[in-house]
Amino acid sequence: MSEQDRPPEPAAWIRLTGRYRHLLGRLGDVGLALLILLTADPYGVGYDWPLSALMALTMFVRRRWPVGVLAAVLALCTAQGLLSGGDSPLASAPAAYDIAVLCAMMSVVHHSRDPRMPYLAGGAVLLATGAAAVVVPPGGLDPVLFPEDLPYFWGGTLTVWLTAYSLRTRRLYAESQAARAWHAEREQENRMRLAAAEERAGIARELHDVVAHSLAVMILQADGAGAVLRKAPDMAESALKTIAATGRDAIDDMHRIVRVLREGDQGRDADGTERRLVTLDEIEVVAERARVAGLTVDVSVEVGEGLLTPAEEMTAFRIVQECLTNVLRHAGAGAKVGIELREEQGTLLIGVIDDGAGTLAGGGIDPHSGGNGLMGMRERVELAGGTFEAGPRLGSGWHVRARIPTRTRR
Repeated sequence: MSEQDRPPEPAAWIRLTGRYRHLLGRLGDVGLALLILLTADPYGVGYDWPLSALMALTMFVRRRWPVGVLAAVLALCTAQGLLSGGDSPLASAPAAYDIAVLCAMMSVVHHSRDPRMPYLAGGAVLLATGAAAVVVPPGGLDPVLFPEDLPYFWGGTLTVWLTAYSLRTRRLYAESQAARAWHAEREQENRMRLAAAEERAGIARELHDVVAHSLAVMILQADGAGAVLRKAPDMAESALKTIAATGRDAIDDMHRIVRVLREGDQGRDADGTERRLVTLDEIEVVAERARVAGLTVDVSVEVGEGLLTPAEEMTAFRIVQECLTNVLRHAGAGAKVGIELREEQGTLLIGVIDDGAGTLAGGGIDPHSGGNGLMGMRERVELAGGTFEAGPRLGSGWHVRARIPTRTRR
């Protein structure tokens, strides 16, 4: 990613937002604890202060253990109700410091990871409030709450619950958006890595096909020129011309590949003109070059004009070119090669067979692993959705067969 594509760096005080949020949360816990303690002051009954103090202490761990805090606060409220009965009550019920119940319920709704807990927490508080309106304390005459006050308590409970649930929904939405953005970034990085790997593989195939074929022809011609230099100067001169022409073609192809790497435009030359596409007609050109290098090449192309896309024609040409390169390298001059291309029912069939110049087959490249040439041919065919096979023939020589589905252009 370039510097222009990077988002601007936030200011220092914004980057510390997480720390400030944690500090504000702690200050909020302290404020809730003080509020619970202060609301216990007007009652003045012996156990109101200890009960409110215990409830206040639970506020400091309500985010970490929200369910446990709610259970503890409800247990303290039960003890408060039991202590409030009789002629000499030891605690006040209901009391203002019972807001700890609502705070604990809100913590469960907002912070709990279990999707069932918000409903269980709200139901538990409503049931506890309803029980306080109908259960008579031991030795007392009246319940903790008057039944006619129950709708107000339930209304307040539901209001707090809905507020906490809306905050929970916003938090979960923000977390899901952050997770989605993280996964999208990882996916984009993976796609970029895959694209780069595919691009490197394509460049490697092009470099191998161009360099290997040209060098194979040039080496054979150079060896031939050296052998006949004194006896047949005309033949040596012809070989040297072939070497020069092959080298110029290789340099042109190398320049094209370099332009693609630098500019990323595979369809135009540096001056903006359309680049000449490789067609099946080029097969005869490389076949003639192989003949000059000493091979006997028979070419048969039975493919109607306009039946193949440019990519399919390029694939067919590179396969034939690589096959001739392998024959030149492994069989050498004197080998016979048969090349056949035909189209049958939407499938391009490519077959290349050589006799290995009479050399016994089986000591060459493994057809399943293969060198860079066989690997490149197999990758090209598989990218086109076809099948590829190569291996030694019975006796001498090799065979290469490929089947590529065609997308008719007419």
